[in-house]
Amino acid sequence: MVALPTFVPISEAAHKYGLDEDNLRSLIQAGKIRAGVIMGEVVVSEEEVRSEAIEVKGLRKEDLPEYKKHAHLKGQIIWIREAERQYGIPADTLSEWYRKGYIRKLGNEGKKILLDEADVAYCSEIYKKSGKQGRILFNPDGTPYRPKTGPLAI
Repeated sequence: MVALPTFVPISEAAHKYGLDEDNLRSLIQAGKIRAGVIMGEVVVSEEEVRSEAIEVKGLRKEDLPEYKKHAHLKGQIIWIREAERQYGIPADTLSEWYRKGYIRKLGNEGKKILLDEADVAYCSEIYKKSGKQGRILFNPDGTPYRPKTGPLAI
């Protein structure tokens, strides 16, 4: 099934991403953020607000709600094969994310590469939201990638 966009009240989006409601309203007017009205309340595309917040405020992946959900795992060690079993992500994909710097290395144990489980859980969540293999999922800083054109464009 295709992932449907999530719409949240404008006040919730502004609070969650630290943006001003008036600023969000102007982005709606400019056509940069999709919006609608449900039962008299203005709702906005959460994905587009997040992308705008990353661009405007320079948010890091650690500032995103998807990462904060897994922050309690920060510093916990998990190795690649264990992460593959636990999160259902291919080991090759996890290795690539580690090489690109999306997942922090916490050390080695013999031949095992020990990773930060908070990073693994965050990347896993973004991976599962994308729905398909072979897509660019992350910007170089580890924040979720959003194409400028095409069906997934903002």
